[in-house]
Amino acid sequence: MARHVYLVDASIYIFQAYFSPWQVVVAADGRDISAFHGYARFLLRFLGQTRPQHVMAAFDESLFCGFRHTLYARYKANRELPDDNLARQLSACARLTRLLGVSAFGSRNYEADDILGTVAARARREGNHDVCVVSRDKDLAQLLHSDADHLWDFTGNRRRYARDILQQYGIRPDQFADYLGLVGDAIDSIPGVPGLGPVAASCLLRHFESIPVLYQNLHEVPNLSYRGAKRGPELLRQHEEMAQLSRTLATIVQDVDHPDEPFSAIACRDLAWRDFDATAIDDLLATEGVDTLGRERFMELVRGLAAARSRDACLQTAEESEA
Repeated sequence: MARHVYLVDASIYIFQAYFSPWQVVVAADGRDISAFHGYARFLLRFLGQTRPQHVMAAFDESLFCGFRHTLYARYKANRELPDDNLARQLSACARLTRLLGVSAFGSRNYEADDILGTVAARARREGNHDVCVVSRDKDLAQLLHSDADHLWDFTGNRRRYARDILQQYGIRPDQFADYLGLVGDAIDSIPGVPGLGPVAASCLLRHFESIPVLYQNLHEVPNLSYRGAKRGPELLRQHEEMAQLSRTLATIVQDVDHPDEPFSAIACRDLAWRDFDATAIDDLLATEGVDTLGRERFMELVRGLAAARSRDACLQTAEESEA
C-alpha cells in the first residue's frame, strides 16, 4: 500500500513569515528574527499534525546563480538577494530543520522545485510512495503524477489534487510548464507569449497537448474557438523562441543526477523522520536570540513532539511484528 512522503517547500514559509505585517519578532539585540521564528512555529505545527514517516525539506539557494539564470539573464530579475540578517535566518531555518530530524537540501545550481521534483521521482520509483508537496506554489502542480498526489498549502489549509488543477486551469498537471510557457509568469519573470491569456493557452493545450506539438501544427490554430485564434499562428510564430525558452524555464527538473548534488542520490530510507536533539535545538534558539519565555514554550512543544514520535515508532514496530 502506498504511503505519502511529505516534501516541504521550506523557503515559501520562511518568506511568508519574513514579509508578514502581522507578526514582527525582534531579538534582545534588536535583530529582526521574524523569518526564523515564523518558520520554526510552522515546522513544529506541521510535524505535530502529520507525524510523518517520510519527510524532506528543500531550500532555495540558487537565486541569480542557477542554471535557469544562465539561460535567461532576466529570470527572477524582480527578486533581491537576502541581506545579511535574512541570510543568517535562512541558514538557521535549515539547521533547525535538520535538528528536528528532517532531511534538508539546497543547491547553488538547482531550485527547491527541482530538489522536490527529483526526490519525489525517487520516492515513487523506490518506495511506492504517493507525494504530498507542502507548498502554495502553483508551479509545483507538475509533481502531481497520481490521483493521490497533492499540493498542500499548510497555513491556508487547502489541498489541491490533479482534478483541482484541471478544474482551475483547464489543463493536466503535466502540462503546467507548457501553460506557463504560453502565458508566462510575472512572479518569476518568465515572459511567455505576449497577448496570449489563460483561456487561449488552456484551449491550445487541450487541442495540441504541448508547445512542441502546437508549433508543429500552427495551421490548425485558426480553427479553434478561443478569441484571437485567427491571428494565433502569426502571434505564436513571432514569439516561438521565447515560448520555447519560457517552457524550459518553467519545467521542474525531476531527474537530477550529479555527484555534487546530494539530494539526487537520496534513497527512500534517507527520508525517514529521525530522532532529534533537544539540547542542540535549545542552543540554536538561544543563539538566534529567542527570549527565555519563547524558548521555554518552544522546547515544551519539542519535548511533546519527541514523545509522540516515540509512541508512533513503538506502534509501528508492533504492527510490523504482528504482520
